[in-house]
Formats: sequence, C-alpha cells, structure tokens
Amino acid sequence: MKYKNQISFRVEGEYALFTDPLTKMGGEKMTYQIPTYQALKGITESIYWKPSIVYYIDEVRVMKSIQMESKGMRPMKYNDSSASDLAYYTYLKKPVYEVKVHFEFNQHRPDLKGDWNEDKHYQILKRSIKAGGRRDIFLGTRECQGYVEPVEFGVAQGDYDAYEGELHFGTMVHGLSYPDETGRDELAVRLWHPIMEKGIIQFPRPEACTLVRPLRTMQAKIFELSEIEPVDQLFESLEQEVE
Repeated sequence: MKYKNQISFRVEGEYALFTDPLTKMGGEKMTYQIPTYQALKGITESIYWKPSIVYYIDEVRVMKSIQMESKGMRPMKYNDSSASDLAYYTYLKKPVYEVKVHFEFNQHRPDLKGDWNEDKHYQILKRSIKAGGRRDIFLGTRECQGYVEPVEFGVAQGDYDAYEGELHFGTMVHGLSYPDETGRDELAVRLWHPIMEKGIIQFPRPEACTLVRPLRTMQAKIFELSEIEPVDQLFESLEQEVE
C-alpha cells in the first residue's frame, strides 16, 4: 500500500545482531536471520523521531545473501569487574537492507496536536536520511554500527531477486507494544511468522498481529508540548542552515 508520506532508505553495516530472545538465557546470543519490525522501527527513530508521530514499517528488502559469523566475546560482569566469561555471539555478516516506511500521528497523544504537521515532519525525515540520521544507527545492538542513505525501493539488484518460492523463518518477535502507542498500561510482545518472497518481507501492522503476549505493567512516558522542539521551529532552523 502506498502512503502519502511513505519513504525508503538503505541501511547497511559490517555486522548485525537481531537477537533471538531464546538464546539470551545462556548468555550466548544468536541473531535472527532477518531484522525484526521493532529493530527497523528503532533504526528509523534514530534517523528522526518525535513523540507526536509513530512509524510503521511496510516492507524490508534483503539485498545480500544471509550469512552468519560467530565471535568470541567477553561479556562484562557488572557485580565482579575482575571476572569475565567467554561467550560466543553469532552475527549477521555484511547485511544490507532497503526499508519502506511511513508515519502516522500518535492518536494516543492528542495533547501534542500542535506538532501534527505532516509535510514538515516528512521534509525533515527526508533531510535526516540524507544526513545519515540525527542519532547513531545500530543494527540490533550497539556494537553493530549502521549507515543509512536514501534509496528508490526495488530498483537496485538484490541477491534474492531470482529466487523462486518462499522462505519461511518460523516464529519470530515482531515487536513490542508500548503504552504510549496502544493506550494500555502494559508492555506486550508481538509474535508472527515472516515469509520472504524474492527478498521482500511485508510486515503486518502491529494491531494486526494475533500472537500478542503481555509482559508487565508499564506507564506511558509523558512528554509535554512545551518540553519538545516544535516541528515548525525545527523546520525553520534547518531551512536557515541550508541558506
């Protein structure tokens, strides 16, 4: 589906670690084969984010063949700085993705209606992508630095373009449902069954996920309109920088 404010970007890095939570139990992390919805949303929010908008990831295109590499790591023991264990983390190697995303205004934050200017948010988002993001980009975890740039989705050649059939990845985490985006005082996790066709994975909207499990009670973090930089003021400051 095409949205008025839909935009695409390319993100890549040397390594990525989209951790399967089942592998955290023993301390040796294993990445999913593909990025989660939540990871891509986090990347987009690092490019540009305001509490008045919510990003929706529409599609991701896997550009390079899925490869993994294991590394020996020494996780820090915070209660004993003199000791360390050797653990093996399995990363994705040289991942490259094209991401298609759009944003909508957060209907659970009507107090921020003064910041609901779709065109200016869209123009700032485009500039932020060209600049490589307003904050550092990470591919799943902090040690995996990522880099973003604008792209026309589906134009460049991908390794899975000629792949016939479907690739199934089993049950995966889709994302987390936070109180400020759902209106409910709880944190919940969403699960789904992703399918890739010719390198493209289409994500359902969070509310369309049927496998949802509550994790714990949580209150939404409140941002007052007076505490954030209005989109009109931010847009004007960026215009002055260009001049």
